[in-house]
Amino acid sequence: MKRWKKIVLVLLGLILISQLPFIYRRYRLGQLHGAIQKLNSERTVSQEARAFTEYRGVMHVHSMLGGHSNGGFEEIIRAANLNNLNFVVMTEHPSANLNTAEMTLNGMHGGVLFVGGSEIVTATGDRLLLLPGNGEQSLGALATQAVIDQEQRIGRMAFVAYPQEFHNWEANNYAGLEVYNLYTNARSINYFLLFFDGLWSYGSYPELLFSTFYRRPDQALAKWDEQMRARGGRLVAIAGNDAHANVGIHLGDAAGKKLLQIQLDPYERSFRVVRNHVFIERDKPLAADTLLAAVREGHTFFSFDLFCDATGFFFSAENRVEKKIMGDELALEDGVRLQVNAPVKCRIVLFKDGQRLMEERDVMNKEFTVKERGAYRVEVYLDQLGAAFEQRPWIITNPIYVR
Repeated sequence: MKRWKKIVLVLLGLILISQLPFIYRRYRLGQLHGAIQKLNSERTVSQEARAFTEYRGVMHVHSMLGGHSNGGFEEIIRAANLNNLNFVVMTEHPSANLNTAEMTLNGMHGGVLFVGGSEIVTATGDRLLLLPGNGEQSLGALATQAVIDQEQRIGRMAFVAYPQEFHNWEANNYAGLEVYNLYTNARSINYFLLFFDGLWSYGSYPELLFSTFYRRPDQALAKWDEQMRARGGRLVAIAGNDAHANVGIHLGDAAGKKLLQIQLDPYERSFRVVRNHVFIERDKPLAADTLLAAVREGHTFFSFDLFCDATGFFFSAENRVEKKIMGDELALEDGVRLQVNAPVKCRIVLFKDGQRLMEERDVMNKEFTVKERGAYRVEVYLDQLGAAFEQRPWIITNPIYVR
């Protein structure tokens, strides 16, 4: 055999060997896909009559108005419909010449409620999500506390965005934290691995490429728990999709022809990954005011519905006098019973003031009796999806505050 042929065979062999890990990763994604389908087929939603209606949607969404997205309104509406969402909270960046909070999607479109919000950067370098929105560019000239105070006076909520980059933790009166942000999580992408994962897996399991870099937001959760302990009051956690439809890699020529494109976050896919589930009193309609009031009260949890639809999950508590749900305060009396109901078997972990307290495996329903005051919240895990998911939560709830 000629020398050049031997060299070619050796090179081909080395290329094949280098791809074996990615071939195996594709195989594992196929297994995960099958496990997710099985899990969703096993879902059982309790028929118990409740005083609340559950709505699911996404928060922190940008369109072409934001300056670094090409996403159009029709594209966003279509993605919301394909995901059977009830609401979408837009968070446009302010513009020097446009009131983006007013110009973005607001009201009902395609059967979906849109609420116009804003994402701003304060003069002290902090990012806040304002609900509903304020498109005034002048907000950027104010310090963080001044923005929060001004928005509070006119009935708007301010949420700390990107808590790992927030500086002014001495600020007060903000409504809560964006405890999980999909775009922040995507910053951990190893683009070398993504390129080869994309070659082997993007065509079959594009949405599950997210599972290769998804991690529990340890730092943000710790800061949230810390701030709740320090303040002793309600502090609401939300998840942000931070959807721009601009994350991925592509190869192309100078004329703009795309030879290879791996887009991780088209709206349709981003809206499928993580969602906020909000509970509104059954006798009230879904509208901007009722939705934002429920968020303000912390009547919400967020879940990674990519791995299983969390619709039907419920976290409540009762003493001998009354019954409350996540976000509410409840008197200790002679003890409080915390009740968790999930649509599939799972591992339920109870936290008190940020510390892991108790857990139960392989259950759909669990009651915990507590006899101490504190902020009790729940994280839920789907261990049956594989070892990696033992450290990656499916659901994170807002607390029930036992006083």
